[in-house]
Amino acid sequence: MLTTPIIVLGILALFLCIAGILEFQNHQLSLNTIPLRIHVNGTRGKSSVTRLIAAGLREGGLRTFAKTTGTAPRVIDADGKDRIIHRLRLPSIGEQVRLLKYFASEKPDVVVMECMAVQPQYQWIAEHQMVKSQVGVLTNVRPDHLEEMGPTEEDVANSLCNTIPVDGVLITGEDQKTDLVRDVTLMNKSKFIYSNESSISKEELYQFSYMEHPSNVAVALDACKEAGVEREVALSGMHKVQPDVGALVAWNLKISGKTIQFINGMAANDPVSTLQIWKFIIDRYPSESGTCVFFNSRDDRPSRTRQMIELALSDIKPDHFIVRGDKVSSSIERQRHRSPETKIDVVGLDDPIELLIQLFDKMPNDTLVYAIGNQVGAGQEILELISTYRQHG
Repeated sequence: MLTTPIIVLGILALFLCIAGILEFQNHQLSLNTIPLRIHVNGTRGKSSVTRLIAAGLREGGLRTFAKTTGTAPRVIDADGKDRIIHRLRLPSIGEQVRLLKYFASEKPDVVVMECMAVQPQYQWIAEHQMVKSQVGVLTNVRPDHLEEMGPTEEDVANSLCNTIPVDGVLITGEDQKTDLVRDVTLMNKSKFIYSNESSISKEELYQFSYMEHPSNVAVALDACKEAGVEREVALSGMHKVQPDVGALVAWNLKISGKTIQFINGMAANDPVSTLQIWKFIIDRYPSESGTCVFFNSRDDRPSRTRQMIELALSDIKPDHFIVRGDKVSSSIERQRHRSPETKIDVVGLDDPIELLIQLFDKMPNDTLVYAIGNQVGAGQEILELISTYRQHG
């Protein structure tokens, strides 16, 4: 009598094997229908670089589709229009397979995919079993997602290198772990290209409708070059790009007759990127009226909160420091001596976010406010409130 359940299990296993084989074959057909696949990975700038590459390729006449997975996941069609990805369940890298099937049905010349995997093993699967790109992009390596990829920055670099293609091309703007990335690239028998941000002029950066990082532009231009699109043509397309939701933007706020320069850098929530952005901002928007850092913290990331408070007070040293969070007083007191002239205000997580506007109102005219930290959840609500004071034109 035991043979019956064994037979049933055997039949089910056979059906699963057949289904798996058919799925694999169908996916391979999808890949074969997409002449060029570009896979974008890295700690910071993935969504922006994906958009830049797609815009440059479209300008070059290539029918290009793209998918971003950042703050707000999007599909970008061949006309450059955004389509929101509505998820009925938690994100899964299986989403990439379904989208590649859809892209293949649209007969594209190029597909640009942002890597959505975080765990090292899933990053490997995303590239070597799903996207199988001819051109890989690794924007940079930063000490983030250490719980999944760490504990060290070298571990993060090794994890991100899981998406380097085999027998293809790897383009990177990473300037700290360059040798490690190059070694893995050559081991995969791929061509290594380092994109130098110094090749991007200030005049070229100022033509963007938002603040774009020169490293992102350099990497994207090299990717377009690999696809056969000339630099001037690709750059022209990039200047027309619709920025990602998490892009670095500058707003002039009008509060009680005063102007406040507000810079949203909350999409970059690791200390290294946050400081790099600050240096980029203060060079472009020097402020004689004073500076303020607004840090929106998370209670569930105490280590990151301590790092960002130390960064603000030891490296940035603003005139005014506003921290939104609970249980932050001890961290502030330990670092206060690093910038004794800085005025510090703490806003609790349960306090009304309108208190921030009241604090902005007390600042001198033309103060530069740099927002850092967490953008999701309450961060979005804060940005929506602040945007209502935005001065257009």
